[in-house]
Amino acid sequence: MFGYVRADNSQLKMYEYELYTGYYCGICKSIGNRFGQIPRLVLSYDAAFLAMLLEALSDTPDDPVAERCITHHIKKKTVIRNSAIDYAADIMLILAWHNLLDDAKDEGKVYAKAITTLMRRKYEKLLKERPQLCFDIEGHLFEMNELEKAKCANLDQVAECFARIMQAVALGYGTDNLPPGTDKVLSRLGYHLGKWIYLIDAVDDIEKDMKSGAYNPLFYRFGLGAEETAEEFRSRTEADCRRNLLTYLEEIAKCYDLLDIKKNKGILENIIFIGLMDQTDKALRKKADPSAD
Repeated sequence: MFGYVRADNSQLKMYEYELYTGYYCGICKSIGNRFGQIPRLVLSYDAAFLAMLLEALSDTPDDPVAERCITHHIKKKTVIRNSAIDYAADIMLILAWHNLLDDAKDEGKVYAKAITTLMRRKYEKLLKERPQLCFDIEGHLFEMNELEKAKCANLDQVAECFARIMQAVALGYGTDNLPPGTDKVLSRLGYHLGKWIYLIDAVDDIEKDMKSGAYNPLFYRFGLGAEETAEEFRSRTEADCRRNLLTYLEEIAKCYDLLDIKKNKGILENIIFIGLMDQTDKALRKKADPSAD
C-alpha cells in the first residue's frame, strides 16, 4: 500500500489519536519483534487502517500499554497488540518485498538490491506462514506488471489487478476471525479500495512519471500530447479521474456501512469519510512541478 489510506488527524479527538497511533506503533513493534529492525522501515498508516478495521469487527477491548522503542527511547508511546495487528504487519512486508524486487530488477536501485538481500529470509518465513495469500498477491502483481510493461491503455484492466490484491488482503485474515457473512462485504470493500489506491497513485505521480518516463496508465488512457505540460494534462483529465475516484469512495462507504463496527468507529469513519476524500482532493489539485515538464 502507498500511504494514502490515513486519517485527518486534525479531526480526531485526543483519545482517538492516541489509539490510532497505538495501532501504528503496535504494527511497528510486531514487525521488529518477529522480523528484525530493518523491515520496520516499510511501515505506513495504511496498515494501521487495515488492522483497525479488522479488529473493529471483534468486541474484544483494545488493551493499550505504554512502551519505549528505538525511535522514542525517552518518552513512552501507546502500543496496542492483537492478531489483526500482526496480520497487517505481514501484509506490509509482503507488499514491500515485491515493491523492492521491482525496484531492484526494473530500475536497478542499489538500495533496493541491498534491502532485498537482507529481507529475503523474512519473506521466506512469510511464504511458509501464509502461502495462499503470498501466492494470490504474487499472481495478481505479475499480471499487473505484465500489463504495465505492455503499456496497457485500459485503465480499468490494470487497476483490476490491484483491486484483486486488496481483495485477497481483506479475505486473508480468515473467516474464523470474522463474524459470519462479513467476508463478502470486506471483499467488496477491499476491491474498491484497491481501485481507488491504484488510480490515486497514478494521479499523484503524473509529474514524476512525466519526468522519468515511467509507465502511468493515465498517459495511455487519455493520451499524452508531445508538448503537453503536466498542468495541462491534469486540467484535461481531472473531471474523469475525479468521477472515478468518487465512485470508488462511494462504494467503499456503502460496504463500510454494512459492517457491524464494534469499536473505534470514530477513527474508522474519519479515515473513510474524511481522510480518503482529503487525499483525493490533494492528489487532484496537486500543483505541477515546473522541473517535471
